[in-house]
Amino acid sequence: MQIEKTQIDGVLIIKPKVYSDYRGWFTETYNKKEFMNSGVSLNFIQDNHSFSKEKGTLRGIHFQTKPMAQTKLIRCVKGEILDVAVDLRKTSKTYKKWLAVNLSAENFLQLLIPKGFGHAFLTLTENVEVMYKVDKLYSPNHEHSIIYNDPELNITWPELKVILSEKDKTAPLLKEVDIEF
Repeated sequence: MQIEKTQIDGVLIIKPKVYSDYRGWFTETYNKKEFMNSGVSLNFIQDNHSFSKEKGTLRGIHFQTKPMAQTKLIRCVKGEILDVAVDLRKTSKTYKKWLAVNLSAENFLQLLIPKGFGHAFLTLTENVEVMYKVDKLYSPNHEHSIIYNDPELNITWPELKVILSEKDKTAPLLKEVDIEF
């Protein structure tokens, strides 16, 4: 397993080793010891699995605030997504910066997004399945959203007709959300 730092402090790209032969393949998607050897100590307590039928489905930008802020380890197990992490830590030198990574069932890449970040993904194919681990339980009282096309964040999204939930259509701008990490 290869754990790579990105230009945004705390966001990591995980490249698992994939062992293939004529029967198919095998990969280890999470190994606590490997993470700890790389300086990442986490206690994942919940796994989530989402399905998006249509290409262009955009979920996010979502996050939870203290004391229920979540670290997420995201992987795409069917299809392909553009996965986006947005730094919402006001004291960070990369505050309001974002990182986008293509995750797919074919490339096996995973993205580790720490507490203090917003998370969104856009499906680039039909029938997409995404799985992710979190280190805090879901808490509707601590859940927040920011509109995906907030001009202050200026995220570069692919030219697709975007499909949004009602919650994501009416999400506020970053400047309208009181965030404390």
